[in-house]
Amino acid sequence: MKKIALLISDNLLPTAENARPDRFELTEEVGKLSPALAAQDMELVEVRWREIAERAAEFDAILPLMVWDYFEGNEDAFLSAIAKAEAITPVFNTFDVLNWNADKSYLEELEARGAPVIRTITVDGVTKTNVARAFETLETDTLVIKPTVGGGAWRQVLYKKGDPFPPASEMPPEGALLQAFLPSVLEEGEYSFLYFGGRFSHAARKTPKSGDYRIQSIYGGSEETYVPTPLERETASDILDVLDFTPLYARVDLLRGRDGTLKLIELELIEPYLYLPHAKGDGGENEGAQKFALALKTRLERLATANEKAKP
Repeated sequence: MKKIALLISDNLLPTAENARPDRFELTEEVGKLSPALAAQDMELVEVRWREIAERAAEFDAILPLMVWDYFEGNEDAFLSAIAKAEAITPVFNTFDVLNWNADKSYLEELEARGAPVIRTITVDGVTKTNVARAFETLETDTLVIKPTVGGGAWRQVLYKKGDPFPPASEMPPEGALLQAFLPSVLEEGEYSFLYFGGRFSHAARKTPKSGDYRIQSIYGGSEETYVPTPLERETASDILDVLDFTPLYARVDLLRGRDGTLKLIELELIEPYLYLPHAKGDGGENEGAQKFALALKTRLERLATANEKAKP
């Protein structure tokens, strides 16, 4: 049986002083992935990402799915650990993919390739001047200001023109994305489409609690199973098609734009919560977990075949 490392952050440890309130999502995800992988002769083992460089040889593959603190000033240490681990054991998604996806200025690259992306201005640091310019350029009176390296609405601010300027302690510490606030997140919610091995698996619609705009569960957001229309499926697939690689797993996060079409808000290729409760089946019978396990097994078999052919 192959051993698969599931990387986790320290704030997901049960003994952590600063344990995340959404730790239950780790328990839920492992409860579906572990038996699904076992059915494909793979054992899932939780490992602190800070230990993986030293422990990489113990495993046949490494999944950084639960590194929910890499963006809190830990990006360099995380990527360094992954680079060292990948020199020994395959990482999915690969280091090159993680390194590219960690900085959300990738949205500009995807837009240049033709993907339908929410209009975004990237700045090295947030100032009153570039925020004022963004109001005019994006033709809005409300901005979402988020870090270029971030996740889970960490150091993210909703700023309305004329309000007191947010303190630096609440805003992105360095580079930032400035985006027009789209009311559709309140009226309709945000969509997440999950793909494993390049194939669509399932989708969820996420809505914020009353009085908030953030859709994450730690802020009171909720989610429901969503069946996308053929056109919506096509939109998400077209976004993945502009990539020059096929990720093992991908979560395409979308919002309804002002023109009525779905726009990419983030392409999650590092540590996306997989919303497996919104695929059919419980435990190891969960169809999303089964598709993930099969995609991983296929990827490992292809690597083994390629390595065998490369032998002299």
